[in-house]
This record gives sequence, C-alpha cells and structure tokens, in this order.
Amino acid sequence: MASIIMENITKTFVDEKRGGTFTAVNDASFEIKDKEFLVFVGPSGCGKTTSLRMIAGLERQTSGNIYIGDKVVNNMHPKDRDIAMVFQDYALYPHMTIEQNLEFGLKNMKTSKEEIKKKVQYASRILGLDEMLDRKPKELSGGQRQRVAVGRAIVRDPKVFLFDEPLSNLDAKLRVQMRIELAELHQRLGATIVYVTHDQVEAMTLGERIVVMNKGEVQQIASPRELYRNPANMFVAGFIGSPPMNFFDAVLETASTLRIGDIIFTIPEALVKQYSDYVGKKVILGLRPEDIYDEEFAFTVPTNNKAAIKVKAMEHLGGENLVYFSIGDRLITAKVHGESFVRPGEAKNYVFNLDKMHLFDIETEKRIF
Repeated sequence: MASIIMENITKTFVDEKRGGTFTAVNDASFEIKDKEFLVFVGPSGCGKTTSLRMIAGLERQTSGNIYIGDKVVNNMHPKDRDIAMVFQDYALYPHMTIEQNLEFGLKNMKTSKEEIKKKVQYASRILGLDEMLDRKPKELSGGQRQRVAVGRAIVRDPKVFLFDEPLSNLDAKLRVQMRIELAELHQRLGATIVYVTHDQVEAMTLGERIVVMNKGEVQQIASPRELYRNPANMFVAGFIGSPPMNFFDAVLETASTLRIGDIIFTIPEALVKQYSDYVGKKVILGLRPEDIYDEEFAFTVPTNNKAAIKVKAMEHLGGENLVYFSIGDRLITAKVHGESFVRPGEAKNYVFNLDKMHLFDIETEKRIF
C-alpha cells in the first residue's frame, strides 16, 4: 500500500458555455496516510470527484504535484499508477460470468493462470461471491454487482483503491449493508482507500478522516468526531450532522449574555473568555437539534437557558421526535425525546444546552474559538 500527497493542487476547466475558465479545485494540499480510509464529501460540484480523478490520472491537474508513495505521478499514465478504481456504474461485462469478469483485467496484464486463480478465489471468498461465479451480471442484485466491481479492484492488489460514489445506485437498505461490508473489507485488506460521496452519513460511517469540500475549496480535514464537535465554519457545521445544525442570529450583549430576538441566554462560565472580543457584536449561534430539549425530558443538562416556543410542526419518529419552530427568520429543528408531545400552534418550554453551543463570525462564517 502507499500514502498519497496532494501538494498545492489546482484544476481549472474551460467554461464552453460562458467562456473563460472555472476552478474546480483550488490550491488543495493534504496527505492521505498509508492504509487510511479517507473520504471526500461535499455537495455536487464541490471538486471531490475531480480530486479523485486527478489521483487516478483521469484528469491532469493544472498546477501542483501528486505523490503516490515516494513517486511524483504528474505525468504517469493511470495504468502505471498502481491504483484500482470502482465507479458508480458497476461497468460489468454482461456476456461474461462473474468469474470471467474478475479474471478479465488480470488476463490483460498477462498474469499467470495460477496467480489469476489464486487472486480470484481470494476476492470471491472475502466478498461472499463463491456461489455466484458461474452467473452473469443480470442474475445478480445491485449489491451483488457492486461486490463484483469491488472484486475486480481487489484482484489487482493495487497500492490504492479509489471509490467514486459506489453506493449511490443502491436502495437505502442495501447502502447500509454495503457500508458495513466496505468497512470490514478495509480492516481485512489494510488498504489505502480514497472514497468520494455526497452522503455525509456515509462519510461519517466509513471515513477515518474526512475532507469536506465546497466550491473547489477544502473546508476542513478531520476525523468524523472532530468535524461534528468542532466544525471549522458554518458550512461544515451545517453539512455534517442530520438534521443539520441550527443557526440563530444573535448579539453578544455582555461577556456572559447572548440575546436572540427577545430571548436572553446565559453563556456557560467555561466559554465566556473565548468570546470576550465579540462583546457588543452580532454573531451566529450554532446549536445542534439534539441539544434542544423539551423541558420535561431535560434530565441531564442545565435548564437555566429555556424559552416558551410556539411549535409549527412535529414529526414522530418512534424513539425520538423532531419539533419545528421559528426564532426570528430562522426555522429551527429540535430532536427531542420520543415521549415528548406538543400540538402544532401550542407553546412549550424548551431548554437550550449552551454547553454545546458554537459561535460563528457573521462576516467570515468561521467558528470563533
């Protein structure tokens, strides 16, 4: 296996419709560690797939250097980079059996028959394909076809595995199953895996570290836990987490009080010092839905910051409920206890756990540390 270094990578494309150029990836620098499972995540057009394709050699960077292991691969053909790529489309040969699909790439590489047999048996065993080798792709489910596509990558025994949204064609239940299988596969292979997805749940489930991208810029690189707890800016805070973080227009009236509309909240003593430079200024308060409680069920958090809120709607999800209400122009979501109940239009006391709050600069949208 091998590490990957992206050094000041920029990729621009010609905009044929509007003329000129646009930047798909702007001055990105980071290292993917040997045997790491790293995930690129972000909305459509953020540059994540372009980054993956540059690692693969399917796109040539406009500037910067890419290293795989200790080699600069800028001018290296994809077939010489010792990588294997799994695409969103399974791209299996329909007229071939599963065994023949697995063998195909190895035969083109002039691999010996003994080695082909050994590698196909290994991939088939760890992916649970042994009983399907004589079938053709049309006889398999979507999840089974994706396993075959992964198997074609495994038999090559590459330095790096690249996955481009491989689960997006599967239904929700199969995606969950395949996520588990891919996580287990990484543990078995000890492989360097680079994975692209637009699904933040998928990213948080699979990634040891995650690269969050938006508009060609790397927003933050961190573990799932760090991204969730300490987002670098409002984009990361709003993109990571389901439901996403709530944002409130606020004013830091004193070092220890925060006003949101007519509501005055007390800032926890442990957080007062880090916000002292913003006293008297407008800020954005970020608070996750699970940090807003129905007062009746706020058993484990301070209850000094609470307000009577008129509820717009409630979604019953069984073990938990989602409550929707407005503060100012912002629609707010609270994820509350499953036994909590309120009718739309009624007011109820909700507790805001500001021990878990984030404040963001209103101009830069960066988190205030």
